[in-house]
Amino acid sequence: MRRDTFLKSLAALAAAGAAPGAWAQPGTNLKILIPASPGGGWDTTGRALGQSLLDAKQAATVAYENKPGAAGALGMGPFIARDRGDASQIMVMGAVMLGGLIGSRWPVNLMQGTPLMRLTTEYNVFALSPNSPFKTMGDVIAQFKKDPDSVTWGGGSSGSTEHIAAAMIARAVGVNPMRVNYVASGGGGEAAAAVLEGKVTVGGSGIGEFAEYIRSGRMKAVAVTSGARLEAYKDIPTLKEQGIDVEINNWRGLFGKRDLAPAQRQALIGALTAATQSPTWQEAVKKNDWVPAVLAGDAFGKFVESEFTSLRATMERAGMVVVPIGFQA
Repeated sequence: MRRDTFLKSLAALAAAGAAPGAWAQPGTNLKILIPASPGGGWDTTGRALGQSLLDAKQAATVAYENKPGAAGALGMGPFIARDRGDASQIMVMGAVMLGGLIGSRWPVNLMQGTPLMRLTTEYNVFALSPNSPFKTMGDVIAQFKKDPDSVTWGGGSSGSTEHIAAAMIARAVGVNPMRVNYVASGGGGEAAAAVLEGKVTVGGSGIGEFAEYIRSGRMKAVAVTSGARLEAYKDIPTLKEQGIDVEINNWRGLFGKRDLAPAQRQALIGALTAATQSPTWQEAVKKNDWVPAVLAGDAFGKFVESEFTSLRATMERAGMVVVPIGFQA
């Protein structure tokens, strides 16, 4: 490239608020951080999104990195701290991450990253192994009230929506939430295995993560956390109709690196919007029983801040240990 052409290119980048290495679709090599184990909801979301970006010609290549631990905090910390201003990297996150931050001592500040987009929402399902001596959620609750320590609740990481739901259930049926014997896992894949292998009494996860096991009869679904029965799962009763006044949902979204320029952020949001409108993404939404819930930019940032406050209040009411830490609005 001639020197004057190169200088003009740099000037154009500067005028757009971008920096060398900024998002430059469709030739961008994108990296998606999935701060959870393979097989779970974040993993499924991240990989479906990556394929959608490719099919919508919004990226040249997509690489994935799974880094599980501490409700996503192990991956989130380095993601936010390193490579500031790099618009070729995004991170999958969601309500689970907020719950984990509220209930832990991780000195990390999620909002130092760049809120990009909420993608989906879904409800949780509680399920039993086919070999379980229990047949209904009522059976589980009866044993739980009799001997809380004898009932193990499986699910994602500590602070996940299924963990919060278990604590809320305890409070609703008159059991001290601190007696919930919760077995955390690194993601939906591990949570499913715990149920299938009978390692927990009852397991919870996003309904899309357990769907194939429920439909094949390898799990017995006993409750969903929605306010009314779900259209695709009309045979699964809600907690509310079983006399347990609990309703909670899970959402998933995307954050970008710290210190993205406005032009970089808008270009990323544009690429993500195109991806979510692609047939590939629409098929993934249908297959996984996700509810589309796209919310982008500043509106998504305000939503995350509001959700943090709401979840903290819910966890306090449920009696979960809460240590307000380095999350700053």
